[in-house]
Amino acid sequence: MPGGKGGDALAAWAERTGRRRAAGHGRGGLRFAIYGRVSTEDHQDPVTSLARQRDQAAALVAGHGQIVAEFCDVGYSRMLAWARRPQAAALVAALADPDRGWDAIVIGEYERAFYGGQYSSMAPLFEHYGIQLWTPEVGRRIDFGAEDHEETMLALGFQSKREIVRTKIRVRTAMAMQTREQGRYLGGRPPYGYRLADAGPHPNKVHASWGRRAHRLEPDPATAPVVKWMFAQRLAGHSVARITRALNDAGIPCPSAADPKRNPHRTGIAWTLSTVAAILANPRYTGHQVWNRQRTDLDLVDPANTGLGHRPVQRWNLPAGWVISARPAHPAIVSEADYIAAQDASAPRGPAGPATRRYLLAGLLRCGTCGRRLESAWSNGKPAYRCRHGYTSAARPDPGRPKNLYVREDQILPRLAALAILQASDDRAPGGRKHGSAQVTTPAQAADLIDHLRATGVTIIYDPATRAIRTDTKQAVAVSVG
Repeated sequence: MPGGKGGDALAAWAERTGRRRAAGHGRGGLRFAIYGRVSTEDHQDPVTSLARQRDQAAALVAGHGQIVAEFCDVGYSRMLAWARRPQAAALVAALADPDRGWDAIVIGEYERAFYGGQYSSMAPLFEHYGIQLWTPEVGRRIDFGAEDHEETMLALGFQSKREIVRTKIRVRTAMAMQTREQGRYLGGRPPYGYRLADAGPHPNKVHASWGRRAHRLEPDPATAPVVKWMFAQRLAGHSVARITRALNDAGIPCPSAADPKRNPHRTGIAWTLSTVAAILANPRYTGHQVWNRQRTDLDLVDPANTGLGHRPVQRWNLPAGWVISARPAHPAIVSEADYIAAQDASAPRGPAGPATRRYLLAGLLRCGTCGRRLESAWSNGKPAYRCRHGYTSAARPDPGRPKNLYVREDQILPRLAALAILQASDDRAPGGRKHGSAQVTTPAQAADLIDHLRATGVTIIYDPATRAIRTDTKQAVAVSVG
């Protein structure tokens, strides 16, 4: 049979054609774009790391083409999705451009590019645009349809994730032990009232050979007395607002003004309620080192698009989750007994605690005088709302400001139905109609109306002069709550 037996010639031709196409386009072979990444500039040398990745990539594609474009991210974690790394996102954006100037992507190290299941989400995109992907771990081009290549990539992705998780566990375990057993200062800005003092050579011999020194906290002669006074005032029964106002009236510099070098991101204008509350809640003033007061959670960037990955969110831990040194680690500014008493003094007054306080209309009410959103405020054992027209207790009151607005929730809830009926009638008939007194009589009715207000973005305005509520719509209607 001319040309071979039983289709052998056809098979040989197909194989030769496939090899020619795999070898590249034209005489120069494939045109590669390299993707590289370095996590942080502080702990890695970007020049050295990226050079190593380039060498590994160049060795992999030798004889198959040449690298003609580079996309390198510096200072971005592998945990970030490609869409959230600037250079990786630019590479992805170039895929759809037929004039991009390259035909394949090469990666010097797998974990520089992919983490967890990221490969599974990116491979279909590369395949869709006909872009080859080369990695040293496979030793050549990845066959997107080959089961063994798929399994290898998935295994490498989870190994990359395991490396991060394992490192995180080891670091956290070490920090907990260093705090509990050694009372070691673990870095960060010293709390207001303290300053850093030398504590001798670094306990790690390697770090000590580099000249690094350990540090500890010692009371700052200028600010430690202020902290003592704040705790004394709190134990005397004074509110956080009154303490804040007294500090500002006395002209005592706030923490960011007292240490501007470590607080360049803060204005340093005056003391605030949150600053005073944070100082009174800091257990390190007892002389013990305390770690893990805050934790970092990973929340989805967009629950509707899980491919964007997660973002770190700082949240406070309960005291039961703190790691406290077994022995005092630095001189105390307040005693443990006084610190505990100050925390008890900050407990909410009245029989209802924070867990039992619910504000059904939170975020839905505005002040008819100044337009500000009303604050939730517990009043005589019941939920209520107030507006202080921009005034806070941390500053002295302005005699010319309007009187504070107060309205109880149980004054508004029964009239929501009437407001809804009048609003619906007003939408149908511009002239409006008179309706009888309609009231909310069950919690289910109130919940439905509140959900409707939130869904439609309608805000209720309370006017203290007329004691009436109205909507913020074009054709507003009013209902008296008096």
